[in-house]
Amino acid sequence: MKNLIKWLFKSLIIALIIIFSVNLIGSFFEINIPLNIWTLLIVTIFRIPGAIVLIIFFLL
Repeated sequence: MKNLIKWLFKSLIIALIIIFSVNLIGSFFEINIPLNIWTLLIVTIFRIPGAIVLIIFFLL
């Protein structure tokens, strides 16, 4: 149980860093991932591939 909470917290921090990085770099190219519970959950679980899927989804 302790390992699960540690992994979840670490993944959540990494997901926030990924989303903020994409939004910061994407501001030059008009790419944006909104910060809400669903996008945060997707990037938390899938990390970089999840962020790429969200970028493609929001570009369409």
